[in-house]
Amino acid sequence: MDLEPYRAFMTELAAKSGDFIRPFFAQPGLAVEIKADQTPVTLADRGAEELMRAMIARKFPRHGLRGEEFGDENPDAEFTWVLDPIDGTKSFASACPLFGTLIALVHEGQPVLGAIHQPVLRQLVIGDGRTTTLNGRPVRIRPCARIEDATLLTSDPLNPARYRNGAAFEAVASRAKLVRTWGDCYGYLLLATGWADAMCDPIMNPWDIQALVPVVRGAGGVISDWQGRDPVQADSIVAAGIDLHPRLIAELNP
Repeated sequence: MDLEPYRAFMTELAAKSGDFIRPFFAQPGLAVEIKADQTPVTLADRGAEELMRAMIARKFPRHGLRGEEFGDENPDAEFTWVLDPIDGTKSFASACPLFGTLIALVHEGQPVLGAIHQPVLRQLVIGDGRTTTLNGRPVRIRPCARIEDATLLTSDPLNPARYRNGAAFEAVASRAKLVRTWGDCYGYLLLATGWADAMCDPIMNPWDIQALVPVVRGAGGVISDWQGRDPVQADSIVAAGIDLHPRLIAELNP
C-alpha cells in the first residue's frame, strides 16, 4: 500500500488544525465545559475536529470517521480516520503545552499511519509502523534494558491505583531512574523521539490509541495493553523499547 498520499494529507490536517488551535492556547478567557463523562472540552477541541472532518470529507468522501467529539461516520468503510483534536485537554486548558493532536488512518481495522502534532512547539511526529519521523527527520526510541535506567512517564499518577495494580506500578516507579507526568500524547512523542523510555497509561479511549501504534512501532518500540496484548482494541497502554517492554509487563502484572 502506497501511504505517501495519505502521509501528505495527514501533514496538511496537522498544519490546518494546529493553525486553528494555536490562538486558543494560554488565553485567560478560554471556556472549559465538562462533558457527561466528566472530561473537559473547549471550543478548540470541537472546532479543530470539525475542521479536520470537513477536510477529510472533501478529500476522501468514502472514508470513515471516528472522533472524540463527534462520534462515528461510515464505520464500515475500508479506511477510517480516527481523530483526537486535543489529547490532553486538561493541560491545554491550564496553559501547559503537554498536549497534542492525534490523527490516525486505519485500514480494515488496523492503524497504518499515525501522527502526534504539538502545535505550540510545532512538532509533528508521523509513523507508519516501519519508520517514524519528527518534522521529516527519522527518529528512534533510545536503547534501555533496565527499569533502573529508565525515564518512566504516565499521564496521571493516581490512575494506576484506580484502574490497575497500583502497588505494582508504585514498585516499578520506585525503581525507575526518573518518573514524570509528561503525559497524554506528548509522552509518546518523547518516547518515539528518544527522550523517554516508557509510557504507561492504565486507562485509554479508542481515539487515544490508534495513532500511537504506528508511531511507536515505527520508532522501533513495542506497544501493548497493560497485560502485553494487542493494543488496537485496548483500554490501556504500555509502550517502551524492545528490551524494556517485556520487563515492564512482567513487573506490572506480578
